Amino acid sequence: MNTQTNEERHVLALTVDNEAGVLGRVVGLFSGRGYNIHSLTVSEIDTEKKLSRITVSTSAPPATIAHIVTLLDRLVPVYKVRDLTVDGAFVERALVLIKVKAEAEKRAEILHLADNFDATEVDSTDKSFVFELADIPGKLNEFIELMKPYGIIEYSRTGITALARGSEGF
Repeated sequence: MNTQTNEERHVLALTVDNEAGVLGRVVGLFSGRGYNIHSLTVSEIDTEKKLSRITVSTSAPPATIAHIVTLLDRLVPVYKVRDLTVDGAFVERALVLIKVKAEAEKRAEILHLADNFDATEVDSTDKSFVFELADIPGKLNEFIELMKPYGIIEYSRTGITALARGSEGF
């Protein structure tokens, strides 16, 4: 665990080969050096070229982040690494699916709160609602906290995904 006080949150984006073992090598680079990953998402972005994009959220001092980027850039299946946090403005989103108890007298109140957050009702029964919300991680945290008094049955979150703002691509 890194206890340095000058840690900063960084969002790293990588373009990699979409093949077995690549994710393990990237994650191994972090874990082998004691760096924590707060969030990790992976998805194929080009089926023809067999490329995937990995988005990693981590916290460390700036010099450590620069070292991580250098090490990632040296991995053979990695084509490009970008520290979106340093490169400029970026857009990030995460997703939560949350199942909440829905007692008859509280249903309208729960639906009103969900509507205030632009959460989508994706399932409902006479005893529960399932909502979907895609937003910045802080908004997801707020929504989860607001739903706790009603009785959260369960929830699942994704890691963040992010893109740099502007007209240039990765």
